[in-house]
Amino acid sequence: MNAATTGTVTTKIAQFGQLRLDSGATLLQVDCAYETYGQLNADKSNAILVLHAFTGDAHAAGISEDGKPGWWDDMIGPGKAFDTNKYFLICTNVLGGCRGTTGPSSIHPETGQPYAMSFPVITIGDMVRLQKMLIDYLGIPKLLAVAGGSMGGMQALEWAAAYPEMVAGAIPIASTWRHSAQQIAFNEVGRQAIMADLDWADGNYYGKSRPARGLSVARMVGHITYMSDHSMRSKFGRRLREKDAVGFHFGVDFEVESYLRYRGGQFVDRFDANSYLYITKAMDYFDVTQGRGASLATVFENTDTRFLVMSFTSDWLYPTYQSLELVKALRSRNRDVAFVELTSNYGHDAFLVEIDEQCELIKGFLAGTMKGLR
Repeated sequence: MNAATTGTVTTKIAQFGQLRLDSGATLLQVDCAYETYGQLNADKSNAILVLHAFTGDAHAAGISEDGKPGWWDDMIGPGKAFDTNKYFLICTNVLGGCRGTTGPSSIHPETGQPYAMSFPVITIGDMVRLQKMLIDYLGIPKLLAVAGGSMGGMQALEWAAAYPEMVAGAIPIASTWRHSAQQIAFNEVGRQAIMADLDWADGNYYGKSRPARGLSVARMVGHITYMSDHSMRSKFGRRLREKDAVGFHFGVDFEVESYLRYRGGQFVDRFDANSYLYITKAMDYFDVTQGRGASLATVFENTDTRFLVMSFTSDWLYPTYQSLELVKALRSRNRDVAFVELTSNYGHDAFLVEIDEQCELIKGFLAGTMKGLR
């Protein structure tokens, strides 16, 4: 792993007058938080859009002004997979988020109060539409690549489907082209935990007590799905927390219980409960074939976008079969697609922590894609 960093990074805000949504609603005065790393070259051919997962934000790399590293800092920087000596990286906070981009916690321009649940329902397509507006605002005619893991991979696929002429390469990692019933079910449990919290108050909790207990439980459920059985056994086993025997109570006995409570409490401090509801619903609605034809193969049959699809052996939240469905569809139309299933014991979190093999694959893919543009 290369220890080089992009240095201190400041999040910027681009403002747009309006954004038409898939639901038919229109958002006014929309903010889009974003960060950039590296330099855009003279012909603007080296731009890559990095797309974050569910609870991520625009701070993908470098050190923020409050001293925190980016969520993909091991992958973005000088000499890394997304080499900032060669490429210009952009990362946005998604629509509906709570880290600078307009979402339910933002102020409604017509009422002067937070949107709360008056915020319109959004889709992955809406998120990508706002990103497209940002790329146009930055004056970039075509992206060398779009890349992301989990929900970031969904956005990458939506980019390739909605704007194929603007995407030379797409890198969906540990992702899917549509949610399965199981994936929807886990999200629904999280949403119900939040809405069952009396402090949720039908979403009108801003300036009051937040639904911390419900959001914490939602995060605990989600975090379980990010790990594998192997990683949980290795990290926790059945170890007791600072005890020699069980306490015969409903407090914390096991290390894994303590860990989940810590993760849940930590999450409450940085994420908005209503954003959790809106973003998980957008993920559940996502189906890249929606409105684009009868089959997955049809969606991409006329695209020149190159694809690098990666999955992980222990990822049971976004299992390999979902990546293979995409790969099979692309190959049925003779599209340029490379697929790799990487061996890992980390589960879904592997795309954030198992970087060495990903780095080599991404470096080669980007070099080949750049060469194809010349």
